[in-house]
Amino acid sequence: MRKTVLTALTLAALLALSPAAITAAPKKAESKKSKKDAPVTLNHKVKTIAKKDVNLADKYAGQVVMFVNVASRCGATPQYRDLEAMYKKYKDKGFVILGFPCNQFGKQEPGTEEEIIEFCEENYGVTFPMFAKIDVKGKNQAPLYKVLTSKEHNPDDPGDVRWNFEKILLARDGTVAARFRTRVNPSDKKVVSVVEKELAKPAPTKKKKD
Repeated sequence: MRKTVLTALTLAALLALSPAAITAAPKKAESKKSKKDAPVTLNHKVKTIAKKDVNLADKYAGQVVMFVNVASRCGATPQYRDLEAMYKKYKDKGFVILGFPCNQFGKQEPGTEEEIIEFCEENYGVTFPMFAKIDVKGKNQAPLYKVLTSKEHNPDDPGDVRWNFEKILLARDGTVAARFRTRVNPSDKKVVSVVEKELAKPAPTKKKKD
């Protein structure tokens, strides 16, 4: 009799579980898996120049991405013009340029985010995504640049950013494809060649969720 009562109670408890309760756990596991699968070079939360939080992997995974630490009062500042031209030419093919203002080199980016974007738009017609000011080296180095310049993720050309307008290019799979120092203009044939080579590769296939 006692065994029969216990069995009935156990059955009642199982039937009381709602479909939502039964399916909640797999959804949580999928979320963790998605974050784990994102390329470490892109899986960083940063602020746009309009001060909105964004995870780079959510927006740019699968694209060919060029990171540039920019400045408004540098001899290389006119490179904005060629960066914008390159962005317009290739953006519909899966290419994006991400500009990160930095005031660490000659204090050549002293303005506020509002002043920076106004300068870029008025003088060079910049439309590619711009972000809040960061440090790209030193004790306050942004986690994003710690990864981009590390030997682990950039084995062919690791080390600190040396000056404004360095360009670090990611392939569609999130690996570092190339790094170009300040003196190399975005319109240089070797830059264009690498960008076009990476764009010709297929985007990585997204893993199906279980």
